[in-house]
Amino acid sequence: MKLGIYGGTFDPVHFGHLLLAEQCREQLELDEVRFVPAGDPPHKDRLGLSDGKARAEMLDFATAGNPDFVVDRRELKRVGPSYTIETLREIKAEQPDASLYFLMGADSLAYLAAWREPQEILKLATVAAVGRPGGISLDRDKVKQVWGDDLADRIHIINMPQIDLSATDIRRRVRDGRSIRYMVPASVEAYIGDRELFGNGGNP
Repeated sequence: MKLGIYGGTFDPVHFGHLLLAEQCREQLELDEVRFVPAGDPPHKDRLGLSDGKARAEMLDFATAGNPDFVVDRRELKRVGPSYTIETLREIKAEQPDASLYFLMGADSLAYLAAWREPQEILKLATVAAVGRPGGISLDRDKVKQVWGDDLADRIHIINMPQIDLSATDIRRRVRDGRSIRYMVPASVEAYIGDRELFGNGGNP
């Protein structure tokens, strides 16, 4: 089994997240993609972060109807910071025969060396790094320069149609009472409006 692991805050999940997951699923021929919302992300400010229940429920709505997409709540149940290496070890122990692929944006790959046990992450999982508009450009030579030949072979560069969406901008638009239609699934848009998330200043 080829299993994709896609971690993040997903506050809120948007079409950019879903497109990244689908492109990785298709190009890497993954059997399943697990969305893993972070409970206490060590590299992000938790101030203003929606509670884990709401972020997971938005993911449930966004992935409904796609049997290849699964929401994994394990990090929300964990006490303390959510470290990727711990999640990968848990999943590998549960499914020792599975080949793990960790999905991330190219911007995150640039900071991977600062994560907890980054070399162990690359030993446990193949990293699939996806570029975004205006973000860090990736090339094989640069990856090899940072990680060396052996570990660089564990990093795949994924190309996908460019879609310039960010959760930060979506939250700002909601606060300002501006439209987020066609940026997030309609079910997520309705969820945000019904629960007045992000300091909703009007209908999202």
